Amino acid sequence: MSRSLRRIELTAGYVLHHRPWRDTSRILEVLTREHGRLTLFARGVRGPAARLSAVLQPFQPLLLSWSGRGEAASLTGAERAAHAAPLPAGCLLAAFYLNELLLRLTTRHDPLPELFDHYTQALERLRAGAPLAPALRVFEKRLLQLLGYGLDLATEAHSGRRIEPDGYYHFRPGEGLVRAGARERRALAGRSLLSLERESLSDRRELEDARRVLQAALGACLEGRPLATRAVAKTMARKAAQ
Repeated sequence: MSRSLRRIELTAGYVLHHRPWRDTSRILEVLTREHGRLTLFARGVRGPAARLSAVLQPFQPLLLSWSGRGEAASLTGAERAAHAAPLPAGCLLAAFYLNELLLRLTTRHDPLPELFDHYTQALERLRAGAPLAPALRVFEKRLLQLLGYGLDLATEAHSGRRIEPDGYYHFRPGEGLVRAGARERRALAGRSLLSLERESLSDRRELEDARRVLQAALGACLEGRPLATRAVAKTMARKAAQ
């Protein structure tokens, strides 16, 4: 980014993460449509008298203004872009998972307007009570595509043969889909892969196969680094099963 002073006024964005800074301020990680992901210093936004405290919340569409030089600028204003109901409690962890993916996989100051729109759509689906698993799988697939790691779900690696609905396959990160036997352990159903390509996942088998493919692809991008939200989800699942 240029070292000259920049002033940005009322651009669409979301708060992905925030942490305390000094006594009354916060450091924000935000995703904006026109400027990508960036860090903002928000002064005087903590405490009962802080006017922007209730505005700077995750998952709310915002209009953000800032100015400054270098990598981290100072927030100069924020307002709600539109009225949006709070996310249902049951999908908050899923929404934080989306935020963590964006924080871990996107590059600062790299505008990806289409990704911003997909994120907005995913939040709208969660807010409307859509099933969690299909919404998450579709967002993961689109995220990988826009980051340059899109999956070829229609053809076999090496041979280029079309994926057959009645066939079975293994997914190898960095390589693609290879033919497998129907009885091989953890083989993926061809119909599941084609449903993921069409973004029309429905039954349990399709959703589970899609989860495994996308988790493997994302794991390669994350280079084995674990996601905090996945660890929380596993802990919650263990406690629920007790």
